[in-house]
Amino acid sequence: MSKKTIGREDCIDFPELNLKGVTCKIDTGAYTSSIHCSKIIEDGNSLYCTFYSKGHPNFNGKEVVFKNFTFTDVKSSNGHIENRYKIKTTTIFFGKTYKINLTLSTRDDMKFPVLIGRQFLKKKFLVDVDLENESFKQKK
Repeated sequence: MSKKTIGREDCIDFPELNLKGVTCKIDTGAYTSSIHCSKIIEDGNSLYCTFYSKGHPNFNGKEVVFKNFTFTDVKSSNGHIENRYKIKTTTIFFGKTYKINLTLSTRDDMKFPVLIGRQFLKKKFLVDVDLENESFKQKK
């Protein structure tokens, strides 16, 4: 399978989360991928998540309910370990739908609401830091 070349940032869709044109940073320093979630409530066997942010207009504020979720430890670049919720969903790159694991994190103060890490990138993409929005450009 040939790998697609992706740039350092892009705009992608998460159809199961009703999120379109979300800006993401391609982060080869991160193992896991992460998405901004403004409100998380665990009730019984369900996880209620609200994807809203004033700084990220494509985060529409709709609540999404997950029946399947887990926890995982995420280690930051400074060595701090945080236990986060992890969900499975789909994303679209270059017109193709892929399964993706995302940890839920508050990223309101960050430029990008989504980080795409190595776990997702491996065996599918090469990263060229001189490029941007390669998948999004193909969509137009």
